[in-house]
Amino acid sequence: MSKWLLPFLLCGTMGWIFSASAMGEDVVSTLADQHGVAVTIYNEDLALVRDQRQVILPIGNVDLALREVSAQIRPETALLHSLKHPAGLTILEQNFDFDLLTPRKLLEKYVGKEVRLVRTHPESGEDRFETARVLAANDGVVLQIGDRIETGVPGRLVFPDVPATLRDRPTLVVSLVNATHERQTMELSYLTGGLGWRADYVAELNQDDTALDLSGWVTLTNQSGTTYPNALLQLVAGDVNRVRDEMRLRSDVVMAAGMVKEAAPQMREESLFEYHLYSLQRPTTIKDNQTKQVSLLNAAGVAIQKEFRLQGHPSYYRGQQGDLGQKLKVGVFVEFVNRKRDNLGMPLPKGIIRVYKQDQQGRPQFVGEDRIDHTPENEAIRLKLGDAFDVTADRKQTDFRKLGGDSRYNYRFESAYQIKLQNAKDEEVTVTVAEPVPGDWRVLQESHPHAKASADTALWKIRVPAKGEAVLSYRVEVSF
Repeated sequence: MSKWLLPFLLCGTMGWIFSASAMGEDVVSTLADQHGVAVTIYNEDLALVRDQRQVILPIGNVDLALREVSAQIRPETALLHSLKHPAGLTILEQNFDFDLLTPRKLLEKYVGKEVRLVRTHPESGEDRFETARVLAANDGVVLQIGDRIETGVPGRLVFPDVPATLRDRPTLVVSLVNATHERQTMELSYLTGGLGWRADYVAELNQDDTALDLSGWVTLTNQSGTTYPNALLQLVAGDVNRVRDEMRLRSDVVMAAGMVKEAAPQMREESLFEYHLYSLQRPTTIKDNQTKQVSLLNAAGVAIQKEFRLQGHPSYYRGQQGDLGQKLKVGVFVEFVNRKRDNLGMPLPKGIIRVYKQDQQGRPQFVGEDRIDHTPENEAIRLKLGDAFDVTADRKQTDFRKLGGDSRYNYRFESAYQIKLQNAKDEEVTVTVAEPVPGDWRVLQESHPHAKASADTALWKIRVPAKGEAVLSYRVEVSF
């Protein structure tokens, strides 16, 4: 926006003359009429809102303006029905007015129309009024004042009214026929964007890395353009299939302005079709432009297994390699099972688990994080926390020869490898060496016994003494 336009748009310098009739003869319903609201939030920026309102309507044709719906409502999904007198209400059509009242929008609506230009004398403070016609309001305003064309005119504009197509809040206008004098209790349900949730977990390891305490939080973000007071909140975990719109309306939203954390009771979980539904056991207010956290779970003393793991690569077995790396990083993993006997046992929504451990002074320190997918009961969760500082590896190919074949589809190779594992820690560690071997393969020789974890993976468990080293040697034949 150019600087010269600011005097027209800054709050406090623009005069608006707002006519009550400009908004038409709608029956207006606000949040004051809201009898209850329920919000079900899915993954991938989708939510279902069920908004109940009590309104007294005149008999006959009525335009009902439902204010403060979501600014990102999908109007084609909106459904309004009467809970108290369904036979007395007939819906004719509905319109979603998403053109919200702003200084710029108001100016754009008055292109080709007359407004009043007010300029104040800098010394006397006297206001001088002129009639001006707005010719353009694109990159700046162009005014016709009498027989001259001006831009960059200091002052403020006064508009005679607000066009009926501009609303100060997102509004769904429903044309209906009402046949009863009694107060109607209606429910408006619709799908909307701008509401999302994710699961965040915090884990703290014990001193010997044999167990952890796990807390789960649900993080909600509301950028839908409206507030949902005292809402019944439900969350759906799972991947719901959605048909993507060929054309989506652009919505400008402001990033979340603040975060509220609530140490709430745990959420109740139940199955819903092929998904899982989590229900907060009390109403909560979800404010616009707010991030909120509510408690999901707390579990203490969850048994874990810690693993040092050196991961190989299939390319090692396809040709002559030589040195495959010095001081290679050995990954550090922890694994636990989502089961009741380990104080868990509820379906866990996908999210990030951040892991901490107390130092010698009892202060928690961050030691790593990993992302988990939706995890049902009794499934294992494996987290990579980082790479070990004191455990490293040297890997090299000690022999390679071609046994036969004339194309990449019938080659036969024999190759040998040596992996030296070093441990600078004060205690013995066990390192899992995982080798993804391609094609049909068999181990011909080995210094330590392997396990065939899958069709393409050989695993060795190597014990490395404190302040010492261990060497794994093996020879393998591969056929493609």
